[in-house]
Amino acid sequence: MDTTALDAATRRYRRAEAALDKARTELTDEVVAVLRSTDERGAQAEIARRTGWSREQIRQIMQRAAQTPSTTDQ
Repeated sequence: MDTTALDAATRRYRRAEAALDKARTELTDEVVAVLRSTDERGAQAEIARRTGWSREQIRQIMQRAAQTPSTTDQ
């Protein structure tokens, strides 16, 4: 059984997963940074529009961020 193509596809898939995880983390970090830096009315709605995430998802992200100290707090 030749699994060369299967192995190559698996490697590509794992790399894509890792890239997606990294991009999601970076986007989440940026959302938190923007919302922590502003009290502008409608900021959460604007972020929801730009990211495609619901306002509830953004609220959950901010709740998790509030439970984790930022690097500037340490």
